[in-house]
Amino acid sequence: MIWSRTFAVIAAALLVGAVALAMLAPPGLPLGEALFRLDHRLPMALRGSSPVGGWVWQALLRPLMVRPAWFVPAALGMVAAGVSVTLGTSGTGRGKRRRPGSPGRWL
Repeated sequence: MIWSRTFAVIAAALLVGAVALAMLAPPGLPLGEALFRLDHRLPMALRGSSPVGGWVWQALLRPLMVRPAWFVPAALGMVAAGVSVTLGTSGTGRGKRRRPGSPGRWL
């Protein structure tokens, strides 16, 4: 229950941040340019510090850098929302069973 709510709060924060980026940033601002505006050394630090090798930059990080800046928080927010819903509904169907003829049951 607590994990479901935690992921729901994370999802809400990420989705609100994505909407704010989409509305306040220049249209079509790529993530790489947004990171460059935030700190001039950050994109180069990401490129040089890949732990597995150059394929991490080529296959994972580089395609994300050309996407709109709002895309990454929106995608992470949707994943967090899915985790929240999944964790929240895992206990349904295991409630108390009613006796036959109890109030609320139509015959």
